[in-house]
Amino acid sequence: MYTTLISAADLAPHIDSPNWAVIDCRHDLADPQAGHAGYAIGHISHALFAHVDTDLSGPKFGADGAFRGRHPLPDRETFIETLRHWGINGDTQVVAYDAHGGMFAARLWWMLRWVGHQQVAVLDGGLAAWQAGGFPMSTEAPIRERGTIMDRGPLVETVSAAEVLQNLAIGARVVIDARAADRFRGENETMDPVGGHIPGAKNRFFKDNLQPDGRFKAAAELKADFAGLVAEPAAAIMQCGSGVTACHNLLALEVAGLPGAALYPGSWSEWSSDPSRPVHTGA
Repeated sequence: MYTTLISAADLAPHIDSPNWAVIDCRHDLADPQAGHAGYAIGHISHALFAHVDTDLSGPKFGADGAFRGRHPLPDRETFIETLRHWGINGDTQVVAYDAHGGMFAARLWWMLRWVGHQQVAVLDGGLAAWQAGGFPMSTEAPIRERGTIMDRGPLVETVSAAEVLQNLAIGARVVIDARAADRFRGENETMDPVGGHIPGAKNRFFKDNLQPDGRFKAAAELKADFAGLVAEPAAAIMQCGSGVTACHNLLALEVAGLPGAALYPGSWSEWSSDPSRPVHTGA
């Protein structure tokens, strides 16, 4: 059972297995159709496609009209139905990949754990590692038998904007922001119309989890990297722009042997939408 990362060489013998499901999570925040276009041109043989905006996200506004962020979590049962449509059962080994260092694949990895599914891993090195190994590609979209996966309850924790706000007063937990440094400082108006970060937050750009070849750093190196940021994983909250790349830091923590941090799904896009919430700019 693979629960964090899997290499291309370890995945290759299983791509024909009916109880393995490979999911292509390629996406482009600036061009929402780019991921599927890339999938149509060529993908890992037998892989299905997951769209970050629709399959891995829910409505941006809640029933009360409140903005929930750019990529809020979907309704749990809706997500379970998506997984069943992909042919996923309770014992299926799922492998998620993208072409962005795991930036989007980690979101699916975390969401499967959110509904209690442990057998999920991210392809280390993504599509580039697969192609470098000379493993089979395809342009065909597979048809899978409907799956039977059930919601077993979360293996991970989430926090709301209200809980993050409450934490500012007591300081019991540290917030780690996965955005690039310019966005964290409030210098990128294209990505963040309201710039800055949650007061007291620390910055850990998700790409800092990777080696130059796009694979994750070794567990010991990741553990050392996070040592100055996270004293106790269970007292840490991971966030980013919209709750997607924060999952990359959560995956890196798992690889490092530091489980237990929570995700703030609404992240900066939700937080900054309410002018009553405090904002800090600069380093």
